[in-house]
Amino acid sequence: MNKNIKRIVIKGFLSLFIILSGLYSTASITAPLSYWDKSNESMLQDVDHSQWQYILTRYLITSKNNTQINLFNYQHVTKADKRILKQYLARLQQIDPLQHSKIQQQAYWINLYNALTVQLILDNYPVKSITKLGKRFFSFGPWDDDAAVINGKTLSLNDIEHEILRPIWQDPRIHYAVNCASYGCPNLSATVFTGNNTEQLLTAGAYAYINHPRGVKIKGGDLEISSIYKWYSEDFGDDDNALIEHLKRYANPRLKQALILFQQSPGDIDFEYDWRLNQPE
Repeated sequence: MNKNIKRIVIKGFLSLFIILSGLYSTASITAPLSYWDKSNESMLQDVDHSQWQYILTRYLITSKNNTQINLFNYQHVTKADKRILKQYLARLQQIDPLQHSKIQQQAYWINLYNALTVQLILDNYPVKSITKLGKRFFSFGPWDDDAAVINGKTLSLNDIEHEILRPIWQDPRIHYAVNCASYGCPNLSATVFTGNNTEQLLTAGAYAYINHPRGVKIKGGDLEISSIYKWYSEDFGDDDNALIEHLKRYANPRLKQALILFQQSPGDIDFEYDWRLNQPE
């Protein structure tokens, strides 16, 4: 093929990719933030998440003393328990979260996101990585695919995380609560989120991830941290010092001292992420 023609063809494909990416990035956003940012603070009855707790108790292999990664035993989920998970997700989609308090809503959205992710893996199992899934052209994973219908509005996983959870609560600990079914991700909590324990679980998730090597480690004078801190840098202060202050807030004494020394004599900051499926090997 003539070199000039080849360049034109490549540029054409790149332009098409950019256009399609732009369309897909906004296609599933069905309601403005102002719609979801409402609540009923007089609601005392929380959403029932007992079916999700049942699934977690049976199939989540939990770490001890935050030294390991919580793994999910996708391979051994029974047909009966798959039905229970589907029933739970169907019931959540029949609930109007706006009729609940803000803290109950936060727990609702986190549990919904995590349960949808587990359901997605089960529907496509066996799969080596969640990044291998996705129905959209040029997609890297399934996060922009339609995942749930709440109040008649179709939402993707990205909508739940980036159009609801992050902008409404503006809490960086959200990143330690939603799980992407990967080794590099913060642990899937063994305890369901509720209106009573969300604050505690968010903090526990931050401690567990930051004090695990896949979250933060100092190596040869350099700081090696999860790519989460690059992808969502604005949530952690949008500069290196603010990020390190965030890490120090939840670091154990040894790691905190290492972070202080890094601040005093900075090395490089490297980002890593492990997309392998969070299942037992």
